[in-house]
Amino acid sequence: MINGRPGRLGAPIGLQLTGLLIAVLVIAHLVSFAVILLTPPPHPPMYRVDEVAAALEGGSLSARYGRPMVRSESAALPEEFAHGRGARPGAGALALALGRPRGEVRLSTRAPFEVGRFGRPPDPHRMFGPPPDGHMRPPRAMRGMRMGGEAPIFGDFIAAVQRPGGGWTVVRSSPEPFPTEWQKRGLMWLLASLAVVGLSAYLFARRITAPLKRFSQAAEQLGRNPQGPQMTLTGPAEIGVAAEAFNGMQARLKRYIDDRTAMVGAISHDLRTPLARIRFRVESAPGDLRAQVLSDVAQMEHMIGGVLAFIRNEGEPQRHEPLDLLSVVECVVDDAAMVGADVEIASGRPVMVDGDAAALQRLFVNLVENAVRYGAQARIDVGREGDNAVVVVSDRGEGLSEEDLERVFQPFYRADASRNLDTGGIGLSLAIARSTARAHGGDITLSNGENGLRATVTLPASG
Repeated sequence: MINGRPGRLGAPIGLQLTGLLIAVLVIAHLVSFAVILLTPPPHPPMYRVDEVAAALEGGSLSARYGRPMVRSESAALPEEFAHGRGARPGAGALALALGRPRGEVRLSTRAPFEVGRFGRPPDPHRMFGPPPDGHMRPPRAMRGMRMGGEAPIFGDFIAAVQRPGGGWTVVRSSPEPFPTEWQKRGLMWLLASLAVVGLSAYLFARRITAPLKRFSQAAEQLGRNPQGPQMTLTGPAEIGVAAEAFNGMQARLKRYIDDRTAMVGAISHDLRTPLARIRFRVESAPGDLRAQVLSDVAQMEHMIGGVLAFIRNEGEPQRHEPLDLLSVVECVVDDAAMVGADVEIASGRPVMVDGDAAALQRLFVNLVENAVRYGAQARIDVGREGDNAVVVVSDRGEGLSEEDLERVFQPFYRADASRNLDTGGIGLSLAIARSTARAHGGDITLSNGENGLRATVTLPASG
């Protein structure tokens, strides 16, 4: 349980990460074993002596069990045959197949298996599978393979025969392609394992980080609305501990705000009783004194009414719904124009926000009334900048000093003597407007424009 709210907590993050590392290592080893056990090993190509002899005499360059051969002419003996490297056991068989003296034939191989190295040559059926014609009996090349035209040559080779007119005819196995079929299979295994491990790690990481994302969203929601519900998180044990501390902090903040609001509301309400007695008793005072006292009483009652309205605004729950911000501003402008105020929308386009229609309407009413009261007129621009809806309310007043641009948002603060109670303001309208904007995830800033003061409202756009 988290402050009375049920929650399901998992293993600690450290333990989960350790399990992920172990799982990745196990999968990697399993893939390696699968590549070793299930993928057939690479095998060297095999050429028959009579195939090589035919290629040296100008015949076909194809081989039954090996790669195609390459034929060339050379004036001198290739360097592969230097230092007697052409004295291979198969050279005699090749000379016999060509019907040429041994000294006119050269053969050099680079193979793991050579004719005469082992007591028994390797079985081509095990290495290469059955021959293409489907016969399962050993081919003739494997019967009497030590000598003769059908003796095999395993692996890469280079063979040369001297031409009657001088020079050499050279035949060699074609280079091994890259990647080989065995390398392709191994690469496919590795890529498949990488995809499986990568996807698993991604899903696992999302599972771990999802509670952190919800935690940040809950913190953002707390900044907008301390009266909101507490969060319930599922995830690692550390997240549960943090959530419990967070919910405890939210509960304490909520109690503090409720206590402060209730205290101020009670004081403001109780002040009405002595003010009513003062108003009753001053009726018998001389005319000049009575007028002055009644004016002070009226101002105090106006201030108390503003405080109570501010407290009611803070305590009302926010009912957020999709709204066209331009329509909300148009309603405010129409109401102000009906009473003769110089208010108009200079530019505007529809932009959707999630918010409380009544609260946002009060916000713009306060800004428009301030602009008309202190700047004679209000010109409004409604638009969108990036992910935010932006409303700018401009007047033609004298503006404010740089230090007052922020201080005027403090409750009951008035910038100068011209902004006094006689003009109908008590210093709460901007405080209420900013509180409403921030409750919707936005803000209000003031700046001095070319012709007066500019109030800029930014709210998160929803579409």
